[in-house]
Amino acid sequence: MTKEEQSNSAWYIGAERAEVGDAAILIGDPARVGRIANHMSDVHLVRENRGLRTITGTRAGRRITVSAFGMGAPIATIVLHELFALGIRTFLRIGTAMAVPPARLGDFVLADGALRAEGTSNSYAPLGFPAIADFALNTRLRERLGRSERTWHAGIFGTYDGFYTEMFGLSGERREMIAALKRDIERMGLIGTDMETAALLVAARILGARASTLCVATVDAHSQEKIGDGEMAKAEAELFEVALDAITALPA
Repeated sequence: MTKEEQSNSAWYIGAERAEVGDAAILIGDPARVGRIANHMSDVHLVRENRGLRTITGTRAGRRITVSAFGMGAPIATIVLHELFALGIRTFLRIGTAMAVPPARLGDFVLADGALRAEGTSNSYAPLGFPAIADFALNTRLRERLGRSERTWHAGIFGTYDGFYTEMFGLSGERREMIAALKRDIERMGLIGTDMETAALLVAARILGARASTLCVATVDAHSQEKIGDGEMAKAEAELFEVALDAITALPA
């Protein structure tokens, strides 16, 4: 790591080096930070800055930082980059993704890699550079998912910037255009779409860190049906357990 990439404090997330662990879980929704805290002990709340909520807690003897980025690749990579500068080298994004068959609502979807259809990753590497998840981290995730009763899929995500222009059509002509894009997504065999994974995988790889994404499929890509609140609560709790167990199974 170069001198300019080392830091004792983070510009946006407000954390000091002593406040973070040796691995990080990245979450979109800030409300999830409080819920995952219930799955750890000795939780420390970092001073919140710009709405970016961060905690560090203990799980199986490991200090793990959880940081919420909101939505979108630009801020997600800022959070990853700042935590990297504070010394973290393992990153797992957990949250939600749009489901593409065979994935169904409530299934887990694990990213082996991602289609780079967003713009942020271009600031880290040229478009020909692949967005690939870390093999060791995904091995631990597969092992833990294999002990889960929930259906799961592994494959390639599609990552896009435009939620209402590329992923979720509200109505009319735009919805028809997005339907055509979704047919291409299915033809390419993608298992889900989101707004962050490709950028996070590329940024982590270029910086010299490991990263992956594990999500709950919460919206059907074709019908736009959403998962129910009760089922999502169950899936989220399982997601927390899988993520924390997989990270703690990695060598420190």
